[in-house]
Amino acid sequence: MSESLLEVRDLRVYFGSRERPVRAVDGVSFDMREGETVALVGESGCGKSVTAMALSRLVPEPPGFYAGGEVLYRDQHVLQLDERSLRDIRGNEISYIFQDPGASLNPVFRIGYQIREAIQLHRPDDDAEHEVLELMQMVGMSDPQRAARAYPHELSGGMQQRAMIAMALACRPRVLIADEPTTALDVTIQAQILELLVKLQAELGMAMLLITHNLGLVAGVAHHVNVMYAGRIVESGETVDVLTRPRHPYTAGLLKAVPRLQGGDERLVGLEGTVPNPAGWPEGCRFAPRCPMRQPRCEAEDPPANRIAQGRYSRCHFWEQLNP
Repeated sequence: MSESLLEVRDLRVYFGSRERPVRAVDGVSFDMREGETVALVGESGCGKSVTAMALSRLVPEPPGFYAGGEVLYRDQHVLQLDERSLRDIRGNEISYIFQDPGASLNPVFRIGYQIREAIQLHRPDDDAEHEVLELMQMVGMSDPQRAARAYPHELSGGMQQRAMIAMALACRPRVLIADEPTTALDVTIQAQILELLVKLQAELGMAMLLITHNLGLVAGVAHHVNVMYAGRIVESGETVDVLTRPRHPYTAGLLKAVPRLQGGDERLVGLEGTVPNPAGWPEGCRFAPRCPMRQPRCEAEDPPANRIAQGRYSRCHFWEQLNP
């Protein structure tokens, strides 16, 4: 692998007042390299989307504020850049595919206009009209000219998501952040969209951050997995290692909830309870109230990020008892 393209170090993004903050993202660290797919996995409310938005400082201030940490993109301190410098990065170097294309596309503008806008902003010398049609063909639209003239409501959910991908790729970004890109789609379209993203990533050499709540989706896509819970990454490592030998009970619980085509009569096991309120994370281990392995130490002592091997970490006091 090449040198890190994007480095996140102890990122903290809070909301509300500084005296009594809501600690949505509370000490997140990970790297991304060119051509690498990194997955950020966890339940709703664990801080995945806020982390993604913070990478190009898109979390609005107020109500949010950046309480600490660094985001380094090609040695630039993103959280310290001025607005003009941030505009040069957003959509051009770091681009996003959001989870609900119906809500993200502007309903009063044609699809072609919305894709062309990014090209005209960041690459004014290019032939924008030709580039729009080429992008729409690249993402698998069978009739690009017709789709370019359409309004969002005239396209199916799958075609809307392909339009969003075309917008995200308009400036050939070096980092693509796909935030739950298949949530609103049916199963067959989900597979098509994931296959398309992998294909385009290989062609364009992008780094991709795939955000999802489903570990089953990342098995054939991601090189590295970060499992997030209660504002922190609780386990990280190479995908095969994490999925076959989880070293945190939360990861193990997520895997037990993934349906399998050839699973016999084994019942799926759901995780009890819900992600705690970020306005008051539990003392000690944040997963302890839901953990089947909890012991008195868990509720009293916050576990560190234990280094298991190179690039492999777990925030659990008893990680050695899992998959020894």
